[in-house]
Amino acid sequence: MKYKGIIFDLDGTLVNSLEDISDAMNTVLTGLNYPTHTYDTYQYFIGSGLRNLVSKALPASNNSEDQIAICFDCMVNEYRKICTLKTKPYEGIIELLDNLLSRNIKLAVFSNKADELTKKIAAEIFPDYFDTAIGLSTEELKKPNPFEAVAISKNWNLKPEEILFVGDSDIDMQTAINANMFPVGVSWGYRTEEELKTNGAKLVLNNALELIEII
Repeated sequence: MKYKGIIFDLDGTLVNSLEDISDAMNTVLTGLNYPTHTYDTYQYFIGSGLRNLVSKALPASNNSEDQIAICFDCMVNEYRKICTLKTKPYEGIIELLDNLLSRNIKLAVFSNKADELTKKIAAEIFPDYFDTAIGLSTEELKKPNPFEAVAISKNWNLKPEEILFVGDSDIDMQTAINANMFPVGVSWGYRTEEELKTNGAKLVLNNALELIEII
């Protein structure tokens, strides 16, 4: 199979955004006199959208839907200010994207991060690389729902089978399978290789440039 397109997850796959996300949420928690969390702990909160992260970060005794909604708005406001402050591409990513573009491979980003923030980070850190960057606009379309991934394939006039889906989490691998795309995990993100393979990864990359071998 000749792969003609690649859909990438964002956090933990293309960029290390752990510190900016954690710092924003800890600012909110500190303002409420709630306990904060370490970067290592936040590593396991990331992947299912910022609202889910807020819910996990809040104390169990202060985790009502109303509290989550209020803190989510505060967290997004804080994160918007700093979302590219410490966030950087992982080693080899820029070289990989340059190589893929030279081969006329279609490239897109599909993240469970809020759509506004996904577009902002993709545009600022990866200008001119991706023709599409889609984030979460409604909970119903959150990964592993494959709707947006399939929509990208239709926009590209490609079959799902012609597309690689690259991510660092169980949710990404499930999305790839649900979309009938080839699931590729990355070992440098926020989850383990075992978790990726258990959830359907057919290949796990240890180096970004290994992706070129598949193409």
